[in-house]
Amino acid sequence: MADADLILVGGGLANGLLALRLRQARPDLRLLIIEQGATLGGNHTWSFHEHDLACAQQAWLEPLVGHRWPGYEVIFPGLQRRLGSGYASLFSDRFHQLLMSELADGVRLNTVVTRVEPRQVRLGSGRVLRAGAVIDGRGVRQTDQLALGFQKFLGQELRLHEPHGLLEPIIMDASVAQQDGYRFVYVLPLSTDTLLIEDTYYADGDAVAPGTLRDNIRRYAEARDWRIAETLREEQGVLPIVLSGDLQAFWEEARGVPQTGLSAALFHPTTGYSLPDAVRLADHLVALDRWDVDSLFAAIRDYSMLQWRQRGFFRLLNRMLFMAGPADRRWAVMQRFYGLRESLIQRFYAAHLTTWDRLRIVSGKPPVPVREALRALAAGNLHHKEKR
Repeated sequence: MADADLILVGGGLANGLLALRLRQARPDLRLLIIEQGATLGGNHTWSFHEHDLACAQQAWLEPLVGHRWPGYEVIFPGLQRRLGSGYASLFSDRFHQLLMSELADGVRLNTVVTRVEPRQVRLGSGRVLRAGAVIDGRGVRQTDQLALGFQKFLGQELRLHEPHGLLEPIIMDASVAQQDGYRFVYVLPLSTDTLLIEDTYYADGDAVAPGTLRDNIRRYAEARDWRIAETLREEQGVLPIVLSGDLQAFWEEARGVPQTGLSAALFHPTTGYSLPDAVRLADHLVALDRWDVDSLFAAIRDYSMLQWRQRGFFRLLNRMLFMAGPADRRWAVMQRFYGLRESLIQRFYAAHLTTWDRLRIVSGKPPVPVREALRALAAGNLHHKEKR
């Protein structure tokens, strides 16, 4: 007898949201989440823009939302702007608590998985668990089929001695000194005297220097006259930014095992945001209502490849950002973008650009040297070069 109808390997965002949606829509399915860590969701903050999700999607996600704001701000050397689009964040502690209350009978924490196959997993203890289907959602998998840049960051949740006075997030402050690629600071006001401050880089390499980033956060707070009383929490991460790839070959490497989240290449190609895609995939699979492994693999692969085909323009923009002009001037590309109409910016974050949007983004005088811009536009096979 199978141990479950569906085994989800990895208790991160994508698998957690899928499990929650299934508990709501298909309570008859026997689910098992296997997570190697002590909590579901790890130690993370996930955010999305108001227009990224439909109203019905926001409704089922709402119990997980920790904070909402009516707008946000961006700051560049030559531009400071407030945008009136709603912004929201989820936090892993609430994610863990809610999922455990809904799914505790189907969660195994602190459990190592050594092998994943389409219908079974082998645990570190040697035990084999079997299911009608296994889904692997353990994050970015090693592959030669994608050429990547990286968005890397370290964030600290800080309690201050006095109120900070910030009412809405600063999702990009690029007025800071540029280093290691395109650098900006991201700030979420969590209460009158607590903030999450992240030092963030769009960089060619994925190495993170925690000491340097902590010093940068401290200096940023000092420059704002925010006196730090204590550090409540720290998180860090590295998100993939796709420059080019062969997604058919990427999926062949999965060997018939359904994937979710980053391991399914389901994330915004330019921002690295993965929550909207995780929500959309969960709804897509629930609507299909086919839970045998072959149907699941084909459905997720086809969905992933459809998104890939529709988002080629974003990979082109990524190459512009990473390859055209000196690294310490990459901020100019983003400054120009944030000067465009707010409705276009909303569609950009939702990954639903119109043809006119695409033309508007690339029209006019480019903020990088023309020759280098043309070279970046033409470089659609970087993944082949990396394999050599």
